[in-house]
Amino acid sequence: MNFFRQLYLNNFFFYLLIGIIVLFCCAFMFPVLYSATWYLLFIILVFFVLDVLILFSNKKGIEAHRTTPEKLSNGDTNPIVITLKNYYTFSIQAKVIDEIPEQFQIRDFEIIRKIKNAAQDEFQYYLRPTERGEYFFGCLNIYVASPLRLVSKRYRFDHNQMVPTYPSYIQLRKYDLIAFSNNLFQYGVKKIRRIGHTMEFEQIKEYVPGDDIRTLNWKATAKKNSLMVNQYQDEKSQNIYMAIDKGRVMKMPFNGMSLLDYAINATLVLSNVILKKQDKAGMFSFSKKVENRVVAEKRTSQMQKILENLYSVKTDFFESDYSRLYADIKKNINQRSLIILYTNFETMDGLHRQLPYLKGIAKSHLLVVVFFQNTELNQITNKKAETIQEVYDKVIAEKFIFEKKLIVTELKKYGIHSVLTQPENLTLDTINKYLEIKARGIL
Repeated sequence: MNFFRQLYLNNFFFYLLIGIIVLFCCAFMFPVLYSATWYLLFIILVFFVLDVLILFSNKKGIEAHRTTPEKLSNGDTNPIVITLKNYYTFSIQAKVIDEIPEQFQIRDFEIIRKIKNAAQDEFQYYLRPTERGEYFFGCLNIYVASPLRLVSKRYRFDHNQMVPTYPSYIQLRKYDLIAFSNNLFQYGVKKIRRIGHTMEFEQIKEYVPGDDIRTLNWKATAKKNSLMVNQYQDEKSQNIYMAIDKGRVMKMPFNGMSLLDYAINATLVLSNVILKKQDKAGMFSFSKKVENRVVAEKRTSQMQKILENLYSVKTDFFESDYSRLYADIKKNINQRSLIILYTNFETMDGLHRQLPYLKGIAKSHLLVVVFFQNTELNQITNKKAETIQEVYDKVIAEKFIFEKKLIVTELKKYGIHSVLTQPENLTLDTINKYLEIKARGIL
């Protein structure tokens, strides 16, 4: 039974049989072909048996292995390496059919390789996951054909291999040194001019030669009747929290990924930059309630804690409860912090429903609201309208684009910072905003 499960007839064999059938049909009109066709059929069957014998005589004819990353990086191309080793004494043709995880919906995967006798071949293909979670690979199927190409023998390797997909750690490595680069513009990051200094006041002391005269405290000098200066210390680490809205507004897809996953990838990269800048990074997600909380700290294990919590963020279709968000921040974040809120507002009405809570958060903390441009609307506005319907569509698209800009203005009116960005530029734009706030010392 196992023999028949491994045996597969190739297309070339069927083509020969079709040719034999055609010759038998022609033999009715040309009897001389009848005997020759039987001889030809006998020869084909002999080669068929010979092909089966040389393929199945070697039990370990080929060895194959699939090598995957320890975890896949969401939203990035991940290499999958296939290694084949030929133990036959002749060259073979190997057809590789890998059972790719169902999330990719790839049903026509097939790679054909020619391998010389006693040789090894290695190649790779790429997968781009668009959602986090567990990805299960099925069997690695190898169909081996001899030079006769009449039949193939199937080998199966690496059964049921699970690989988790985490937020984009590839982007994490890519932007690892951005915060310390002197050429930020090469990465698409604006260089920010430093305003003032980033030192915190420590005490007033008596002036000694060598002190910076720009730090003279004239009021204290008048009281003491001697020169007094302000003494500063290096600024302490500041708390940076990233709040991720995981409600239904973040389910909108862009290039195969949801806005939520773009926000998760940006949070991971920005957390690394924050820790490298000696600040404390923390995060939480919210919808009907606040979850996945990581308290802002500067420990060596902080990145791993953030990564694990980002991996477990689950979206839902509820409308996010900003009153619960406001109450939770007021209760659990006592020190003034920078809060970067990833969400999405499509209309002014949507903003005005949540604005009282955003204003409440902004009274105690520095709030940055990050939301998204609808790039499909840009495509509509850039396209020339040729029909009445297209004119209507273009006008409505321009209205929605303008409303996004009004949201930025409205937030600015109440002292709330904002970042309006395209999903693919989210990581760079949030890093830009954080570096700008650090450089200006406004936290």
